[in-house]
Amino acid sequence: MNKIDENLIVLARSGDQVALLKLLEICQPDLNRFSRKVCSNAEDAEDAVQVALWILYKKIEVLRTISAFSSWLFRIIERECYRIFRSNKKNFHMAPNEVEQLYDANYISSSEQSVLKIDLSRAIISLPSTYRTVLILRDINELTAPEVADILGLSIEAVKSRLHRARNIVRKKLKLSGHFS
Repeated sequence: MNKIDENLIVLARSGDQVALLKLLEICQPDLNRFSRKVCSNAEDAEDAVQVALWILYKKIEVLRTISAFSSWLFRIIERECYRIFRSNKKNFHMAPNEVEQLYDANYISSSEQSVLKIDLSRAIISLPSTYRTVLILRDINELTAPEVADILGLSIEAVKSRLHRARNIVRKKLKLSGHFS
């Protein structure tokens, strides 16, 4: 997340509406980037960002420490993306013609990448949140280990350890799905 002026957070927490709107404006691009990587489609990503911004707007006064702002906000967007994923999973259905397409030889070769993406998304979503957050911030949002450590309030060694564990779990899940030997 971009470095945010702590005074802006203090002003927003104290009820300054202009500061709060500026804070929302600054945070939105990072939330968009994060949610697009996690959610399965653009509409879900936009919904997650809107809910996260709404929660930020309504609950910024409960933020205990200014330095925890980034990790607090990423935790909000992560939970919202996961909530949307769970609700979509319950409503997932395929039409009969889509099922037939899965068995069409021409379609299989072009859909392998989509299946891998779906399995990869499922593997990432199923990670414990401590690993999932580090993996998304580091590998998907392409932040450096020190940046991730700063956002999450962890040591660089802890970030590297969690990232290693997360990658191993994802690798094992993809092997179980038949993607790698």
